[in-house]
Amino acid sequence: MSMEAVVHVFDAADLDARQFGQHVLRQEAAAILALANRVDAAFDRAVELILNCRGSVIVTGIGKAGLIGQKLTATFASTGTSSHFLHPAEAFHGDLGRLRDADLVLAFSYSGRTEEVLRLLPLIQEKALPVIAVTKDASSPLSLSAQVVLPIGEVKEACGLGLAPSTSTTAMLALGDALALTVSRAKEFRARDFAKFHPGGNLGRQLARVDDLMRPLEACRVAHDDETVRAVFVSASRPGRRTGAIMLTDRQGKLTGLFTDSDLARLLEGMRDNDFDTSVRELMTRNPMQVQEGTLVKDAIQLVTSRKISELPVVDTAGCPVGILDITDLVGLSAMPEADIQVAAPEDVRDQVTLPFQHKEGE
Repeated sequence: MSMEAVVHVFDAADLDARQFGQHVLRQEAAAILALANRVDAAFDRAVELILNCRGSVIVTGIGKAGLIGQKLTATFASTGTSSHFLHPAEAFHGDLGRLRDADLVLAFSYSGRTEEVLRLLPLIQEKALPVIAVTKDASSPLSLSAQVVLPIGEVKEACGLGLAPSTSTTAMLALGDALALTVSRAKEFRARDFAKFHPGGNLGRQLARVDDLMRPLEACRVAHDDETVRAVFVSASRPGRRTGAIMLTDRQGKLTGLFTDSDLARLLEGMRDNDFDTSVRELMTRNPMQVQEGTLVKDAIQLVTSRKISELPVVDTAGCPVGILDITDLVGLSAMPEADIQVAAPEDVRDQVTLPFQHKEGE
């Protein structure tokens, strides 16, 4: 007997579907707000235990709570706290070797009675490892074996049957995030530290240093500012990828100006016979925007965007150029979320607040 598949489709005009979705979101949001009001001195003790931990935070849990635990393991690790996930079932098949004497255990179980988690407790106690329990209340077997209990309270699951872990796991996730980020803040974890753990992808490039993306001095066009325009263009080499600017220096090697392709175009438009024999110092952009080596790429992106410039020299502490960032090196790199900037061609960029860098155009 053949059976036809039944396909359920929510129509955009189906208010029941929309309203139920809103109900789920509101119920989970309400649980987080209630949890925020429940945070007490136990949270302080949990933070202190983690800060004093000389090993790793071993996170454990099974089912949906275990999946939350895996996410929080990653959050701890990426924000400066060594952390590993221990699956309760796999622990009895060799993974107990992950536990070390200096570790701390963070256990997730809404009921506090999850069999696989409870079976771990004697082994954890044998090693005298402190346990932080994230569970429904302080009366469960897991809670009674823990040094600190972070109760999320009695919650109603958001699913129509009231069974599928939803509100409870959302509360666990939020509380775990609060714990990990509070610890990170107490450790004074900075953007430069974050960058060490996120070297790949767009985020990693934003948190990198300009030294990693700039075109090094040997690949740049550089000339002295007391030469003529003609001499500058004869002497300035164009190695590697061409940049749209020549960096000009004084005889001590300090950056004094830029002569860009746009400057050259303007010169050609109104050119007189002797213009190419004029000192480039008279035509260059004096005291151009610049950043010191070691500056974060995200700050360079904001500067390029806010000033609508195409080239950004990188200098050392003495003000001597060590490289240059061309806008083509930055296209596609978005700034940090709080800046809400996307690098584009100069004419397409949006005005942004200027960063307080030392040198400004025209100064």
